[in-house]
This record gives sequence, structure tokens and C-alpha cells, in this order.
Amino acid sequence: MKLHTIDTGLFKLDGGAMFGVVPKSIWQKLVPPDENNLCTWAMRCLLIEDGDRLILIDNGMGDKQDEKFMGHYQLHGEDTLDKSLYKLGFHRSDITDVFLTHLHFDHCGGSIIREGDKLKTAFENAHYWSNDKHWDWAVYPNDREKASFLKENILPIQESGQLKFVETEDGVDFSEHMKVRFAYGHTDAMMLPQIEYKGRTIVYMADLLPATAHIPLPYVMAYDMFPLQTLKEKKAFLEEAIAGDYILYFEHDAVNECCTLQQTEKGIRVSETFKLSEL
Repeated sequence: MKLHTIDTGLFKLDGGAMFGVVPKSIWQKLVPPDENNLCTWAMRCLLIEDGDRLILIDNGMGDKQDEKFMGHYQLHGEDTLDKSLYKLGFHRSDITDVFLTHLHFDHCGGSIIREGDKLKTAFENAHYWSNDKHWDWAVYPNDREKASFLKENILPIQESGQLKFVETEDGVDFSEHMKVRFAYGHTDAMMLPQIEYKGRTIVYMADLLPATAHIPLPYVMAYDMFPLQTLKEKKAFLEEAIAGDYILYFEHDAVNECCTLQQTEKGIRVSETFKLSEL
């Protein structure tokens, strides 16, 4: 089995929204904002070569949205999904499985492409994986979260016939080397891949821990639907991760790909940061 980092570009989100109740005087030292209070974040996906399967975890924002939408989030950088795949000798048609941690636009927007006035799946030979609980949550969204669930990113997957569901049970096997964890604080039934690789456990953090800056317990995004649930999930996960010497892989940290953890007087904090390729 091989793991590969897939960079799909950078975007910007409001720093206050990303750090919730934490004051700007504190969080700006960790992730400096621009003059509009916007911070830069990655959309870092993961490609898994696992036997005869080529599994892509999330796929970024895509590029089919209009100029007004892109202006809000300022997609930028040299990296794209196609460029990252090409560097590894792959094409979208090689992907066998697209595993979507959840259906917010910055995680699944690359699932669908626009050709003329038609929307079609970007990965024609792949199964797309969600779960029935989160799918219903996204297709019938609440008023607070519906701006993150764009129907043009979601409904064409089902219409294509390529959609499949993972059982909503913690620890369910997705492949020989990958299990699925579930989290319910950020959005309902978000899925976190847990992968055994080179004798280590790697967890793809999605939006449970967007970046190393979110490791302290109170650092919970205002975007989270159920922040106290996130707090509970973070605490339990961090204790498990430090006991098991897990490697955390970050989707949104613009600087750090991976880290290990250590116990300090202030609580669990980053021990070492490194790139996935350095393992």
C-alpha cells in the first residue's frame, strides 16, 4: 500500500469563524489573518493505493462555481487536483473510490464537473462513498448549514448511479488497511479514515481537527453544528491518539501536513510536524 498527498489549492475563511470563542489576539499568533480578517487554509486530500483500489479521500472545492462564489473564498495557489494526480502518474479515470468525509463544498466540490450546461461526475469509473445519515443531512439541510451543502455538488452523484453508502458504525472496514471513524460535532455523521501504514496509525482529521492550531480543546470552529459534541469528540480522540502514538493528517493546515502529539502541562499539544512523504 502507498499513500500520497494530493494538494488541490488554497482558500480563505474568516479567522473568527475558524476559531469560535478564542479571541483574535490569541489565534492570530497561530494563523495570521489578512487585512480582511481572512486566513489561508489548505484543501489537502489523500490518495491511497490499496491493492487493486485507488482511493481518493475528499477532492477539494473544484472549479465549476461562478466568479462571485470564488470571490468569497479566494481559491488560489498553483496546485490543483488534476496536477497533483498527474505528478503521480494518475488520471481521474484511474480512481476506483471517492471517499467523502462529508459533503461541505470544500471537501466534495471536485466530485462534479461542468461540461457546457451539464453537470457530470469527475471520476467516471469510481464509486462515491458517503453514508445514509449524512447524505440525508446534506440533501435536506438546516438553515444554518445549507450554504455549505451545494446541491450541484451532491445530487449529480446520486443521479449518476455511482453513489454507495458506508455503514454508520465506528470501526467499520472500508478496505484491508482502512477503517472508518464517525464524528457528529462538526456536521452529522462525518467520516474520518483511519489507516494502518508502515506500522503506524494515521487518521485523516477532516474537520474534527482542521489544523494543528485546533488541537487545544477550546479551539472549536463556529462552523460546527454541535460544538459541545466536537469538544467531547476531540478530547476522547486526542487521549486515544497520544496513547496509540497516532499520526494526524491535516486537510486544512496550510503549513503542516502531519503531526504527532505529546502531553504537556497545558494539555495535549503538537510534538513533531512533518510531511507524509517523510514517513
